[in-house]
Amino acid sequence: MKDVQKVEIGHEPIYDVSVLSLPKQWLLSIQHVFSMSGSTVLVPILIASYFVAAGLDAPTKGLTVSTTLLGAGIGTLILHVITWLAGHEVPVFLGSSFAFLGGFATIASLDTGIYAAMDANTKAAYACGGIVAAGLLYVVVAVIIKLVGTERVMRVFPPVVTGPVIACIGLTLAPSAISNAKQNWVLALVAIFVMVAFQQWGKGMLKIVPILMGFVISYIVALVMHWCGFTNADGAAILNFATVSEAKIFGVPPMQLPKFDPNIVLIMVSPAIAAMMEHVGDVSAVSSTTRKNYLEHPGLWLTLLCDGSATAFAALFGSPANTTYGENTGTLTLTRVYDPKVIRRAAYITVFISFFPWLSAAIATMPSAIVGGISFMLYGMISVVGFRNIKENNVNLDNPRNVIIIAVEMVCGLGLTDGLPLSIFGTTATLTGLAIAPIAGIALNLLLPKKEDEYGAEDHSSNSGVNFDISPKGGKIKADH
Repeated sequence: MKDVQKVEIGHEPIYDVSVLSLPKQWLLSIQHVFSMSGSTVLVPILIASYFVAAGLDAPTKGLTVSTTLLGAGIGTLILHVITWLAGHEVPVFLGSSFAFLGGFATIASLDTGIYAAMDANTKAAYACGGIVAAGLLYVVVAVIIKLVGTERVMRVFPPVVTGPVIACIGLTLAPSAISNAKQNWVLALVAIFVMVAFQQWGKGMLKIVPILMGFVISYIVALVMHWCGFTNADGAAILNFATVSEAKIFGVPPMQLPKFDPNIVLIMVSPAIAAMMEHVGDVSAVSSTTRKNYLEHPGLWLTLLCDGSATAFAALFGSPANTTYGENTGTLTLTRVYDPKVIRRAAYITVFISFFPWLSAAIATMPSAIVGGISFMLYGMISVVGFRNIKENNVNLDNPRNVIIIAVEMVCGLGLTDGLPLSIFGTTATLTGLAIAPIAGIALNLLLPKKEDEYGAEDHSSNSGVNFDISPKGGKIKADH
């Protein structure tokens, strides 16, 4: 086994993590767990708040932190097993999706018909039934893509469309990072400083675990500040260990089977459109980061099928929907360690944690300000990947046609913060800005005339798909001409 110093950690990308010792490999996986945990744990907490706001108790038979972690871990393993069988593993982690939160809020507030006086757990079961249907919609769309052909489909998603979408993914998440960070800017800045310091000046293994070090050192600072009597900006305690002291050491995550109702299915299927569009952007971002075209191998249809299957399976026992996680893509960008085994082991750890409620509760004590500081960097890096995708695929920005497409996508993705409400059979659903942006980009790319003679014969960026040169060493992105 090669010594860690001989592989120039932090300089050259690592596609085979076996060049590192086993403890170091697991340390990298723990870093991915920390990267995804803040957002993943937040989803069930937000869902519980919707039920409480509706005058109900928080769900206890599903949609809990432990159940959510179990669903994320198993969902990620489902994706890795299927892509491994296909011969092309993908370094993607599936965490809890925020796209469906509006649907949970709507269901929690229902108080007519069969939902009048319905308890929280029963409503949660119907909500999970809608998530199962949403996951199956992914599968249906994946089969259609397979039949039509990924190459034809990806011609609808050229770099001039996917690049801005990837950038928008990071930029639309930026406000949440700021919202968390401003709860305690001292902790947020400590997290940012530690990440930058270890990434820029760290030696050996420390150079590729800056996120983990950011969490650990910032948490130690939070402990010191808490013991010294400091509080957050709103006067709340920096740390709260009440849930940890009340949690059991070991326990099977609470589960329940889903229930189905056509109205709930409509509520939950609508956000799936946005989630599928985000999936294309996230897989494009991972492809651009790792220099491997996962849209072609194993194919967009298969990654989408995996995402849908993982979502449907997780909802069968009471977990929220899964989605490809930008936080982990940001971690790949920062560390340059691209071996899917690292992500897969992170999924093992996540499943393990779900059976120890006190561990789940301990992770949930991580101050939001620290999560905001870490996200401050990760979300920005996702945006940089999008801009890099535009640059490295030689999208001609002297071509007004390309400028129009990018401009409209960016404004839709960043400006439509409240989304676009739609009424379907009496049920209101909302298309998010991230769903509208690629739809607008695709429409313009298809409708606007291509005047290649006027703008240069080599400008094929507006009508061709993401183009990568795949090689055993990971390959390099090649120009789109």
